[in-house]
Amino acid sequence: MNSTLPRRPRWRSLALLALCLAPLLWPLEHLAERYYRSELAGQNRQTLDLYVANLLGTLHRYEVLPQILGDLPALRADLSAPDDGVTQGNANRLLKNISAQTGAEVMYLMDTTGKTLAASNWDKHDSFVGRNFAFRPYFSEAMAGRLGRFFGLGTTSAKRGYFFAAAVRDREKIIGVLVVKVDLDHTESLWGKTPEQLLVTDHNGVVILTSRPEWRFRATRPLGDAEREAITAIQPYPTREPKPLNLNPDEWLTQTRQIDETGWSVSILAPRTLIDRPVRTVVAIGGATLLVLMLLLGLMMQRRRHYLERIAFEAKARRELEGRVAERTSDLEGLNRRLKQEVLERENAQQDLVRAQDDLVQAGKLSALGTMSASISHELNQPLAAIRSYAENAEVLLDHQRTDDARGNLKLISELTGRMASIIAHLRAFARRDRHAPESVALQPALDDALALLAKRRRSMEVELIRDLPAATLWVEAGETRLRQVLGNLLANALDALTEKGPPRKLWLSAQSTADGVNLYIRDNGPGFCMEALGRASEPFYTTKTRTQGLGLGLAICETLMRAFGGELSFANHKEGGALITLKLRAGAPGVSLQPSEDRSA
Repeated sequence: MNSTLPRRPRWRSLALLALCLAPLLWPLEHLAERYYRSELAGQNRQTLDLYVANLLGTLHRYEVLPQILGDLPALRADLSAPDDGVTQGNANRLLKNISAQTGAEVMYLMDTTGKTLAASNWDKHDSFVGRNFAFRPYFSEAMAGRLGRFFGLGTTSAKRGYFFAAAVRDREKIIGVLVVKVDLDHTESLWGKTPEQLLVTDHNGVVILTSRPEWRFRATRPLGDAEREAITAIQPYPTREPKPLNLNPDEWLTQTRQIDETGWSVSILAPRTLIDRPVRTVVAIGGATLLVLMLLLGLMMQRRRHYLERIAFEAKARRELEGRVAERTSDLEGLNRRLKQEVLERENAQQDLVRAQDDLVQAGKLSALGTMSASISHELNQPLAAIRSYAENAEVLLDHQRTDDARGNLKLISELTGRMASIIAHLRAFARRDRHAPESVALQPALDDALALLAKRRRSMEVELIRDLPAATLWVEAGETRLRQVLGNLLANALDALTEKGPPRKLWLSAQSTADGVNLYIRDNGPGFCMEALGRASEPFYTTKTRTQGLGLGLAICETLMRAFGGELSFANHKEGGALITLKLRAGAPGVSLQPSEDRSA
C-alpha cells in the first residue's frame, strides 16, 4: 500500500521554486516606486502652486503703493523743503501711519541723490533718515522712470526684504523716489515642519528664502566674475562670497517653478525616504505574500498525502469492522430484548409521573387558597383592632352622655369598614394579578392615617414618636389604599419589635427628596434584625414572632406592593442600634391626581 503513495514533498524543492519566483519582486518594486513618485509629485505640485500664489499675492499687494503714495502733499512738501523740520516731521508721521496700516516693514522717501529725507522708522535706532541708498538698483530704476524691484539684506536693519521703488514726479520732472520694503520672513514660517523643504533662489542662484536656515544665502551653482562684481556693488546678501550649497541630487526629488516677475526659482525638495519607505513596505509585503503562497502549497501537498493515507486506513478499518459486526449481532439481539423490558418499565414510570403532577397542581391550588386567606386575615387585623378600640371608646363616651364624640368614633368605624372593604377588594385584585396604574399621593397624610390606626397602641406602650418630615407636602407615585397598607404594616412591625424592649421606646420617622424620588426612613430602638432575618425578611411565612402573633406575610406583601409602585423596600440595622427600614418611592406630580382613586376603582 505504501508503494502506491506519492513521495513526501521536499521543502528544498519549494525553496528552489521560491528563488525562481523572487525576481518577480523587481517589477513590483518598479511599479510601486512609479506610483508613489507620481503621488508625491502631484501633492508637491499643488503645494508649490499654493506657495507661489501666496508669495505673488503678497508682492502684488504692495507693488502699487510707491506709485500711489508719491502724490501725497506731505511727501511733496518734504521734497520741496528738505531742511524744514516741520515738513520732515509731517512726512515721517505720515509714512509711519501708512506703514502700520498696510503692514509694510518700512517706507522711506529719497531725493534725487539717493539721500533719505523721511522714513517710517524715523524714531528707531536703525532709522533710514539721512542715509544714502543710491547704490541700490531699485533707486536707479526708479530714477529711470521704471518700477524698481530688488530683494536683499538691509544694510542698516540687517533684515531681508523685497523693495518696491517708484519715482515722485512734478509733472514730467522726477523730484524724488518713494520706496516700500516688504518683509517676506513670514512666508518661510507658513511652510511648517514637514519633510519637504522650501527653496527660493534669485537670478544669481543664491538661496534667499528657505525652510532650513542653514541653507540661507548659499549658492546653488558656481558664480561668474560679473555676478560677483554685481553682488559686491549692490550688497544683496550678508556676504560677498556665498558658500556653495552642496545637495546630493540622489537624495532629493526636486520640483521647480519660475517667477518671471522677480526672476526667482521656487523649488520643493522632497527626501527620497518618502518614496523609499513605502516602496520597501510594498516589496516586503510582496515577499511575505510569496512566502505564504509557498507555505500554503507545501501544506496542500502534505494534506493530500495525509488524505490518501487516511483513505487506506479507513478501508482497512472497514474490513475489520465488518468482521466485528457479525460477532456482535447475537449480543445486540439480547440487548434488544432487555431494551424492550426497560421501555415498558419507563412507560409505567411516566404514568406515575403524570399522576404525581396532577396531585402537585391540586396541592398548589390549595396552597394559593391558604396564602390568600392568610393575607386577608393579616391585613384585616389592624383595622379590626382599631374598630374594636373605637367601639369601646364609643361605649364609654355614650355612658358619659358625650354623643358628639361617640358619633365621631362611629364615623371613624364607618371609614375603617370602608377601608377593610377596599383592602379585601385590593387583595382580590392582587390574587387575580390585576394592576392599578400609580397615582400621585401625598405622603404626609397617608403617614398620619397609618399612625392614627396605631395611636392607642403606641400610647399604651409609651413609645415616643420623633418626626423629621419637611413642611412641604411630598408627592409620590403610589395608590391611596396600598400606600396606607404598606405604612400601617411597617409601623405595626416596628411597635411589635419595641415590645421586646423596656422603656424608653422610640420611633423615628424622617423623609427627604432625592434625584430619583422620595426616601422615607422608619427607625426604632428595638433589638433590630438578626442576620437570618435580614436575608429572609421579605420571604412569605417567615417570622420571628410566635405563631399566634403573626403569619410572616406583612413584609412580603409590603415588598410586593412597593415593586408595583415602581419603588424599593430595604431593611438594615442602624449603627446606633435598632432596625432601619427605607422606602424608596418615585416622585409624583404635585396636586390632586386626575386619575380615579384606587379606593374607588377597587
